[in-house]
Amino acid sequence: MKFSLIICTYMRPGPLLLLLQSVRAQSVYPDEILIVDGSVDDKTKIVLEENTFDNLKYFLVDDQDRGLTKQRNFGIKKVSEQSEIVCFLDDDTVLESDYFENLLETYQIFPEALGVGGYISNEVKWEKVPENYLPKINEFYFDGWKRSDGSRFVLRKKLKLDSDCPPGFSPLYSHGRSVGFLPPSGKIYEAEQLMGGVSSFRKSVFEKFSFSTYFEGYGLYEDADFTLRLAKTGKLYLNTKAKLAHFHAESGRPNQYKYGKMVVRNGWYVWHVKNPKPKLSDRLKWNAITILLTTIRFSNVLTDKNKKAAFTEALGRTIGWWSLLFSKPVSPDNLLN
Repeated sequence: MKFSLIICTYMRPGPLLLLLQSVRAQSVYPDEILIVDGSVDDKTKIVLEENTFDNLKYFLVDDQDRGLTKQRNFGIKKVSEQSEIVCFLDDDTVLESDYFENLLETYQIFPEALGVGGYISNEVKWEKVPENYLPKINEFYFDGWKRSDGSRFVLRKKLKLDSDCPPGFSPLYSHGRSVGFLPPSGKIYEAEQLMGGVSSFRKSVFEKFSFSTYFEGYGLYEDADFTLRLAKTGKLYLNTKAKLAHFHAESGRPNQYKYGKMVVRNGWYVWHVKNPKPKLSDRLKWNAITILLTTIRFSNVLTDKNKKAAFTEALGRTIGWWSLLFSKPVSPDNLLN
């Protein structure tokens, strides 16, 4: 299958080079690599001039096309007509050598697949356990594997506010568990949400779908929005054999206040993509969990090393929640029902 790789980047020449070096080592190499650079300096361009890679095309975009969703839409327009699959990778990831091979194989196993996600393998420690294992309150169990559960999920369990869906699926009150809660079993799992920075889609998908420009700049939850809309029309999968590492480069990220505000407002937006007309019970649960998570973040001021970051993020979440009373998110693309 002919496939294209789109990497949207912003002020991260070092991490981008590491990613491209791991792409070079792949057992199956992309038919084209499109670098869509939103940087405001020429450091990324210089790195690519000093390190050549086969089939690479470089595009430097201006303000009009800068921002994650805009850069992705820009890249899609540049994809070769011969490509069947379009892959996306965050610029701070590093691939295992058979990443693309396993990703593409999923489309052969499931011909109906509209999209396939890769598996981040370096963020969580999992343990294989017997199938009849009963997890403790501070553990999460799925498909014969367990991992530690964060304090926020432990508290949600105690308050009966945990997700009632498997990982990768969103409850009607949102706040579900991401595909990051799928274990390293080597299996392929169905999902309705994929992580945008480790995803791929059939090129034909983009005849009807695009990434929403509501998600400006950093684009938090833009992947949830896109894949939730797409999942309403067909199947999405995640292949846990398509492994890569994610290193969360700090450069290019918003400040904690803006991040906290985005968590709430973008979260509200994505919730309504999944559930355009939530019932009262769904509204109560969404707001209860949002307030709970904000409270936990305020409490981190007493426990975290970076007290200022915890406080400013919590403040952003608070302002974001109150702002919904006066100004709810509106889709500029008319994609939000």
